[in-house]
Amino acid sequence: MANSVPASLKPFNTFGVEATCNELISFNDEPSIQSWLKAEKPALDSLFILGGGSNLLLLGHIPLIFLQANIQGIEYLEQNNGKDEVWVKVGAGVNWHQLVLDTLDKGYSGLENLSLIPGNVGAAPIQNIGAYGVELQERFINLQAIELATGHIQEFSAEDCQFGYRDSIFKKELKGRFVITQVTLRLNKNLQPHIEYGPLKQELEGETSITAKKVSDAVIAIRQSKLPDPAQLGNAGSFFKNPIVTEEQYQMLLDAFPELVAYSVGSGHYKIAAGWLIEKAGLKGYRQGDAGVHEKQALVLVNYGHASGQDILQVAGQVRDKVLELFGVKLEPEVWIIGEQQIFLS
Repeated sequence: MANSVPASLKPFNTFGVEATCNELISFNDEPSIQSWLKAEKPALDSLFILGGGSNLLLLGHIPLIFLQANIQGIEYLEQNNGKDEVWVKVGAGVNWHQLVLDTLDKGYSGLENLSLIPGNVGAAPIQNIGAYGVELQERFINLQAIELATGHIQEFSAEDCQFGYRDSIFKKELKGRFVITQVTLRLNKNLQPHIEYGPLKQELEGETSITAKKVSDAVIAIRQSKLPDPAQLGNAGSFFKNPIVTEEQYQMLLDAFPELVAYSVGSGHYKIAAGWLIEKAGLKGYRQGDAGVHEKQALVLVNYGHASGQDILQVAGQVRDKVLELFGVKLEPEVWIIGEQQIFLS
C-alpha cells in the first residue's frame, strides 16, 4: 500500500534544511507503485524520485510530488557458474551501509570498501557510488525499475546503465523516467582485497591477516575521522566531484603546485583531488552564517544548524568560483541540487 506523509522534506535530507514539496508518497512494494501510476496518471515533470536524501540539496519549496520506493528485503542467491560468487538481490529502500554489514555478517566480500556510504540501495546505481578504489559498477549485475510513464517493470544490465564517474543513464537520458525497485550485486566467498588507496593502505599497515571485516573497519575509521555524521552536523558527504583534467592541464598545475594531489585515470587524463584544491584555496573551515566548509574535510559542505538550501548553495558557488580563479579548474557538484526552477550549480 502507498502511505502519504506530510510534505515537509526536512527529515528526508541529510543536510537537514527546511524544504517542502507538494506531496510525499512512500511505497512498500512494486504493485503499489504500479497501481498508483495507473490511477493517478501523473505528468512525468510533476514527479521526483527520492532515495535516502543523502545526496540532495533542496532549495525551499519544490512544487513536485516526491515518490520513495521504500522496498525492503535482502536475498542471497548461490551461483553454480564455477566462480567464487554469490549474488545478492536487495530492495531499493534498504539502507546501503546496513547491506554492507549484512554481507559481512554472512561471510561475503566485495562491498567492504563502500562501508558507511549514506543513502539507500536504490540510489546507489544512479550515482555509481564509489570509495577507496572501488565503484558500484564493479559489483553490479542488474537492477529492476518501473517506468513512470507506463508502469512497466524493466531490467537494466550494467551496459544499459552506462556507468561513469558518479554517473549513469539515470542522471542523463533516463533522468526522472524510472523508479528503481531492486538491485542485484555480485559478492565473493573469498576476499579479493582492494587496499591500494593511500589512507586505507596506511590504516591497515601492520595487519598480517587481511579480512573483509578488517577492510570495512578501516574504511569506517577513516570516514569517521574526517567526515561529519549527518545526525550531528547536516551534510551530504562529498559536495563536489574530483575534476578530471587533461595531461597538459595536469602538468601546468603540477609545475605551479608540486604538492598537487592527483592520479592518472588513463587516456592522458588525471583526476585532481577537489578537497585539496578547496583547502589550497584557503577555504577549509570557511563559514558564512550557518553554512560552511567543514573544518576537517574541505570537500564537505555543512549546515551548522539553521542554514537554508540557498545559504549552502551560495557557499558552494563561492568555493567553485575561488577554485576556478586560482587553478583554472571548474568544480562540478556531486550532489543533486533541486528547487522550484530545477536550479543546478553550473
